Amino acid sequence: MSENALQAEIVSPPVPPRSGMFRALSHRNYRRFWVGAFLSNVGTWMQAVAQGWLVLQLTNSAFWLGLDAFMATVPGFFLTLAGGVFADLVDRRRLLLYTQVVAGLAAFALAILVGTTLVNVWMILGFSFITGCCMALAGPSYQAMTFDLVGREDLANAVALNSSQFQLSRVVGPVFAGLGFKFFGLAGCFYANGLSFIAVVIALNLVHFAKDKKNHSTHSVRDRSALWRDLIEGVRYVRKRPRVFSLLSISAATSLFGAPYLTLVPIFARDIFKLGESGLAWMMGIAGAGAFFAALLLAYLGDFQRKGWSVLGGAFAFGVCLICFALSTNLAISLIFLFGVGFSIVTSVAVANTLLQKLVTDRMRGRVMSMFILSFVGTMPIGNLIAGVVSHRFGAPVALAAGGLAIILYVAIVAFTNERLRKLY
Repeated sequence: MSENALQAEIVSPPVPPRSGMFRALSHRNYRRFWVGAFLSNVGTWMQAVAQGWLVLQLTNSAFWLGLDAFMATVPGFFLTLAGGVFADLVDRRRLLLYTQVVAGLAAFALAILVGTTLVNVWMILGFSFITGCCMALAGPSYQAMTFDLVGREDLANAVALNSSQFQLSRVVGPVFAGLGFKFFGLAGCFYANGLSFIAVVIALNLVHFAKDKKNHSTHSVRDRSALWRDLIEGVRYVRKRPRVFSLLSISAATSLFGAPYLTLVPIFARDIFKLGESGLAWMMGIAGAGAFFAALLLAYLGDFQRKGWSVLGGAFAFGVCLICFALSTNLAISLIFLFGVGFSIVTSVAVANTLLQKLVTDRMRGRVMSMFILSFVGTMPIGNLIAGVVSHRFGAPVALAAGGLAIILYVAIVAFTNERLRKLY
């Protein structure tokens, strides 16, 4: 594609108000972005399953599983807020392009190491950190660009469809990983992830905005003092808005105490249910299926009422399902609750995403969405590290059950003390 074509301003023609479950896909730019992101996420989940099994094979330790997840998510502590400032200052599409290219190269490098049997756990940790840096910088731009692609009218549907494609990839990716284990070995899953990044890079190259679609930048990104002022301004903005702060805190609590279930599923698959790598893939797929159906339900409901209760109820149910999954020793029952775990967390987090984007101003959207990502992804490294240590000492079931109980208690406190959040529509 020529440089002139890349710089061409392609604007979707005006369309009348839409209705329907997939109306946001009527936006050409959003449709391209959605497809590319879906294919990339399928590859990401293939590698996630393969990497968890590989770390367990190399170390035979829940601690190392937690440490690998820690390395993948700890960059969120340091870079997510900076990524939010960049999302309000620079070309979001270009920032996404650069980060996806680097993440894709990291996946290919790890695939080569796995294929040549030269890989060790320290290499895996290093590449997890590199990929985590890319995702932390890209996340706020990814979230904020959804508004750029569809506008306010179709935002709720676009957020739900974003969640749908991500959750569908959680079903398809592990299934493909199971097939990859059988026909191509572990290395094949890593190669597939590297190839999947090509899809999102192509999609981003096809997305272009009108000239008036630009970020709200008033100074150069090189002005460090101004960057700090923007960051502090964003924190103050959230502190003065109790509903925004409450939504972020619920997201942080569910991630800190609940997200480690993804890290510990290999322990349940191998040690409790005596399954192989294909069984692990199916367990991950079941959780993804629950999340996918929740996302589809939200897309179908559209701009429904009582969103505040949806956030609270989804988080509470997530804690309950987490406890039941952790304590069950029957595979069929555990899979039912694993489905519920995926369904309930998406019901809470996706609706919180929509509410946040509607509650904040356009000028602050990138920074607030970076805090949303930080609240969910930034707390994961602490949760994963704690869960790994507790699992190593007391067992994975105890670690997950304790996390589920903590979520239930926190959500109950917020529900009883924050009436304005309960009344959010």
